[in-house]
Amino acid sequence: MMEAPKFIGLLDLNQNLSQNFYHKLGEGSHMSIESYGSMQTSNAGGSVAMSVDNSSVGSNGSHTRILDHQGNHIYNNYSVAASVVRGRVSNRLSDDALAQALVDPQFPTIGLEIYDEWTIDLRRLTIGQAFAQGSFGKLYKGTYNGEDVAIKLLERPEHDLERAHFMEQQFQQEVMMLANLKHPNIVRFIGACRKPMVWCIVTEYARGGSVRQFLTRRQNRAVPLKLAVKQALHVARGMEYVHGLNLIHRDLKSDNLLIAADKSIKIADFGIARIEVLTEGMTPETGTYRWMAPEMIQHRPYTQKVDVYSFGIVLWELITGLLPFQNMTAVQAAFAVVNKGVRPTIPIDCLPVLSDIMSCCWDSDPDNRPTFSQVVKMLEAAETEIMTSIRKARFRCCIHPTATG
Repeated sequence: MMEAPKFIGLLDLNQNLSQNFYHKLGEGSHMSIESYGSMQTSNAGGSVAMSVDNSSVGSNGSHTRILDHQGNHIYNNYSVAASVVRGRVSNRLSDDALAQALVDPQFPTIGLEIYDEWTIDLRRLTIGQAFAQGSFGKLYKGTYNGEDVAIKLLERPEHDLERAHFMEQQFQQEVMMLANLKHPNIVRFIGACRKPMVWCIVTEYARGGSVRQFLTRRQNRAVPLKLAVKQALHVARGMEYVHGLNLIHRDLKSDNLLIAADKSIKIADFGIARIEVLTEGMTPETGTYRWMAPEMIQHRPYTQKVDVYSFGIVLWELITGLLPFQNMTAVQAAFAVVNKGVRPTIPIDCLPVLSDIMSCCWDSDPDNRPTFSQVVKMLEAAETEIMTSIRKARFRCCIHPTATG
């Protein structure tokens, strides 16, 4: 039997499924909370964080074996295509135990209970290359009914019933969230399924990768103002919809904002979202420190306004093109935010209306932060102001001085 692949990350029942480190395959690095920067995964576009900022909470160098269970015999050169009618794993992933466990016909597909209509037909699913992995599973690019999709596979722990139950609850919650979220700026849910040893969630594939990757490719150059405001509006409108359902995202950041083929922004990674009324008992360290509201860092009760704070940081990213607190470690940034009231420096030439939005959003008092409905209106005003300025500039450029005799 071949050795099952190993995943880096902290396995802790007090943490949620999506609070794990996704890292570039083959890099086997030890993620430390003291490190900072951004690691990019290839071909990003799935429904969870596609790139990794090392400021994420709760990572260490622990390893866990994946799908090395009795009964799941994985052999070299194992070909799933030979045993599945149409669903298949490409040859380059012939040793991928997690993908094999999903499509292996000897293990029955389990329905999604009240969301049974969302159960995918594995015969229509093609699993391509894995482009990210973490402590609980992997992300793959693939196709479903001929459409490009992102496939998230999560392993069920065989010998830890308590953790398996916890993960089952998280899986059901993410399916429930995605099945009920229908908005042009929310990543589109395609379906899911369960097998005895693996859970699968399929969403649309965002060709442009994450906003964080987009900014990194630009080498920290500011995004054109018109585009920055347009992207910010997409996020704000998507979050206005989410909050309208009394939900909290809790991990809003540029890694979880995906760019679709039509350049629209899709909010992703609802694996750690919660119904707002349940916040009292939530584990606080679910976001990422650089984007995290001070009340979450301090383990205080919080509301939907934590998402508004995070949005303020995202808007600053779009305006500047930079990583928040890039000269600090994650812990240093968290300490500075909570104890010194530090926020990212707003550029001097920033449009006043945008400066006001950022300042209001990351106010230390959650009650002083606007709602996303208010943010949308402010951004629409900013967009109008920008377009007016552009038109005036073009008009001035068209005026030529009168020639004198």
